[in-house]
Amino acid sequence: MLAYVARRLAMAVGTVFAAVVISFLLVHASDGSPGAIRLGVAATPEKIAAENHALGWDRPLAVQFLDYLENLVSGDLGTSLIDGRSIGNDLLDRLPVTASIALFATLLSGIVGVVLGVTAAVRGGRFGRFITSSSGVALSLPSFWVGILLVYLLSLQLGWLPATGYVQFTDDPVGWFTSLTIPILTLTVGGAAIVARTANAGMREALRQEHIRTLRAMGTPAWRIRYLHALRFASLPVVSVLGIQFIVLFGGSVIIENLFALPGLGQLAQAATSSHDFPALIGVVLVATIVVVVTNLVLDLVVAALDPKVRTA
Repeated sequence: MLAYVARRLAMAVGTVFAAVVISFLLVHASDGSPGAIRLGVAATPEKIAAENHALGWDRPLAVQFLDYLENLVSGDLGTSLIDGRSIGNDLLDRLPVTASIALFATLLSGIVGVVLGVTAAVRGGRFGRFITSSSGVALSLPSFWVGILLVYLLSLQLGWLPATGYVQFTDDPVGWFTSLTIPILTLTVGGAAIVARTANAGMREALRQEHIRTLRAMGTPAWRIRYLHALRFASLPVVSVLGIQFIVLFGGSVIIENLFALPGLGQLAQAATSSHDFPALIGVVLVATIVVVVTNLVLDLVVAALDPKVRTA
């Protein structure tokens, strides 16, 4: 197990380093320069060149990259070209927003999806067909359409939840939770449908296994067979789907955060892209890469714990 963890850690570090290199090279290969972005379109070429020199943009690419790595190791991600704010502080302020939405939506998707999928597999019949067809409909609904519908029902019609905006947890925990509820529910609809289908298929496959038939023949109680033995077998694909689901929700937060006016990483990524704020864009890519790598690492370890055969892969 230790050797397996060491291999996965080495792969994780290599992936993060590759993401840093690729992002750095793509930024320097794009049109424009920090001096032109900071000074605006009215600046003369001489002023732009002087600003680029002051920022070190005209130095050799290898020197710039080594300096960036040195600052990165020390925790300095630079400053924004637009407002001069610390990118590291900005990312730390916005990361909890995006992470909270993705994490709670993933957990809720897992709970709802597993309950529906396992129940459909065990009961079968009309209920099983209803869950299968309903999950297909839920998967076909665009997230922004679901969000608008929930705002109309829960905010405009019933007045239970705020339509947009964000409240800091330290200012008002209840307001923080209510400000995230509709975005979380929006992402849960599609996520729960995927998990339900996966859990349904996994549970059906588990109930057909030879050791399950042996347990039935030995007189093992049905609840023990279903929810201890079969569910563990069916949990492998569900765990994998939940890990991928968290990555997708974390990376696809741009639409949801802009729809509900949430100050997360998705909103920062869109602003940095539209304004060509190179340092901020690299910072967002770096944080997203670390989240994906860590999630995959945790997912690999959980799957390896559930299925020892994976450790030899």
